Amino acid sequence: MAQKHLNVGAYQQVEIPLPPLPEQKKIAAILSTWDRAIDGTEKLLANSQQQKKALMQQLLTGKKRLSGFTGEWKVNRLGEIYSSFTGLSGKTKNDFGSGYKYITYKNVFLNSCVNIKDIEYVEIKTNENQNKLQYGDILFTTSSETPEEVGMSSVFLYGGNDIFYLNSFCFGFRPKNSLVMNPNFSQFLFRGEEIRRKIQLLAQGATRYNISKNKLSEISLNLPPLPEQKAIAAVLSTSDEEITALESDLARLRQEKKALMQQLLTGKRRVTVD
Repeated sequence: MAQKHLNVGAYQQVEIPLPPLPEQKKIAAILSTWDRAIDGTEKLLANSQQQKKALMQQLLTGKKRLSGFTGEWKVNRLGEIYSSFTGLSGKTKNDFGSGYKYITYKNVFLNSCVNIKDIEYVEIKTNENQNKLQYGDILFTTSSETPEEVGMSSVFLYGGNDIFYLNSFCFGFRPKNSLVMNPNFSQFLFRGEEIRRKIQLLAQGATRYNISKNKLSEISLNLPPLPEQKAIAAVLSTSDEEITALESDLARLRQEKKALMQQLLTGKRRVTVD
């Protein structure tokens, strides 16, 4: 394929409207203020993300205990306290686009807690035997292009009356007993480094990696008593809220800078020079 070349002569003919030098300096100063704000927020965000990572490594493994908790942690196999189920089966492309809500692969992959606003639709007939999602279900992706991304988890924390199904490229685990694991705690546990390493070791494949329900059910979980689980989940949820707020601030600052550049660098908006 022929390589395209820039026509230097054509660029030399482009006219660039420039404000007077004092106004240029004022515009640069204004945009630099936004750059500093963006840089500062990026550093705060990176610091908060690192702090959360450290908290997860300590709190989810028992290396650090929260004040007031001394109870013994107990080891359970996932299959002992959860039963597995499959996602949608027997569906064709004509079944999708309307009907009941279902959780997509991408939703599970991206979110430690299912985002019920990010859904798609599927037709379910009355005589079909499909698994409906329930509060506390832990959903897993079955395959990925790399072992590091296989078996990503997302917890279903919706307790309303709407019916949700799970896509066919994921499977789920349902708690047998609500007194063993707190659902809010589980969303952090299965995204923690220790459990992620265990899941990655179960990945099988060459060009695409897969994980089975049976293999996953064998992984061991070291669990604190329920009250401590709830306290750990509360600490990590607060950390998530801080990160979300900083991400929102960063997006706002970037958008504001973009809008300013569109106005100030084109003359649509002029600045007052002292």
